Amino acid sequence: MNQVFGNLVENALKYGQAGKKIRIGARLIENAVEFKVQDFGPGIPSEHLDRIFERFYRVDKARSRDSGGTGLGLAIVKHIVLAHGGRIWAESELGSGAAFLFTLPLAPVAQQPLVPIH
Repeated sequence: MNQVFGNLVENALKYGQAGKKIRIGARLIENAVEFKVQDFGPGIPSEHLDRIFERFYRVDKARSRDSGGTGLGLAIVKHIVLAHGGRIWAESELGSGAAFLFTLPLAPVAQQPLVPIH
């Protein structure tokens, strides 16, 4: 999970506009926890949202070259999240930033046998 959060936060800082905030949060949903890393940069055009988790895929090839990315970060994040039984997706509105969300299932709670009190 360190790799997942590291990649998502690094991307939010890199692609969100300089001096802008990022938001990181989590919430409990049904049998999972949903995590969110959000930036307030220029956003991602909707036609790219389905492909951004592919290896070597870049939304803006010129900007990515300048920033030194390999195009593997989001593919690695997706692989890790799926390996832990979760799912991942991105939401964005141009001019309002992008949010990367993922879920992880809750660990089952071990049931302790009841011990009578004497």
